Amino acid sequence: MSIRFRLATVACAMLTACGVLSTLPAAFAADTYPSRPIRIITPAQPGGTTDFLARLLSAHFTEAWKQQAIVDNRGSASGVNAAEITQHAAPDGYTLIVVYHQHTINAALLPKLPYHPVNDFTPISQMTEAGTLLVVHPSHPAKNLKDFVAWSKASKDPINFGSAGVGSGGHLAGELYNLLLGIKAQHIPYKGTGPALIDLMAGQYHFNFAGLTGALTLAKAGKLRAIAVSAPKRLKSLPDVPAMAEALPGFGMVGWYGVVGPANMPKAIVGKIHAQTVALVKSPAFIKRMTALGSEMVGSEPEAFRQFMLADLNKWSDLVKRAGIKAN
Repeated sequence: MSIRFRLATVACAMLTACGVLSTLPAAFAADTYPSRPIRIITPAQPGGTTDFLARLLSAHFTEAWKQQAIVDNRGSASGVNAAEITQHAAPDGYTLIVVYHQHTINAALLPKLPYHPVNDFTPISQMTEAGTLLVVHPSHPAKNLKDFVAWSKASKDPINFGSAGVGSGGHLAGELYNLLLGIKAQHIPYKGTGPALIDLMAGQYHFNFAGLTGALTLAKAGKLRAIAVSAPKRLKSLPDVPAMAEALPGFGMVGWYGVVGPANMPKAIVGKIHAQTVALVKSPAFIKRMTALGSEMVGSEPEAFRQFMLADLNKWSDLVKRAGIKAN
């Protein structure tokens, strides 16, 4: 055997050893994960659905792993600040964020967003989904979806709809209604769902595609009338409330919630987080609580969640362009 051949053989062995050694830290980190507290960022103030889900996830992780999971509320800038914090965190599984549909809506509305909502993150699992609820004042002449569509077409007076703000799910649902029906209801943006629904109860405008949780409570109390859900089909929790698509084929607006982390997280750690997230989503207690709020359970695989978010981004981008929506 020549000296050159022996040296090459030794070099290859050394490189192989180095390669093996380089994988040990990642493998060890996955085996011992989690070995310290986990931060779960939520792009919302305490009290909303996003915060509620983050706290359920936090409690579940803490119980399952015997390692504390802490909720970090970062409710400002429609979730952009919270997403940036997550984007720049170490991809080690110790910083996660519970995102919702505004995560992809922001990218459709803001051309200079400092990150891509999918490619700059690691999708882990979509937890739930639910539509918005089309509600009107109890004195509104439309008693059902068919009546509401007929009223919208026939109205000679200006029609107005309110929402939680420019670019909110309710705003985009209203603009989609405009496009599919060929009308031009004027959008009235509010600073949050609460103020918008207060004015609707006072009869200040005509309709609102509002978040299910708050709107359904008011509808059950007789303070608003539920007309339809914006999801593509009826919700299991509201079988008597029609879907908008029953009167307007192609209408489908879904609000969703899911867990993501920074880009380039190790697959083994993603697998651990995904497994515990799905265990929570499929648990009877979680299903009971979320179904009461009008949500449908999902618990998707990471790649399925990635593809879902990409499709959601394309849908919002198309609607924003067609409707000429501009962020404030």
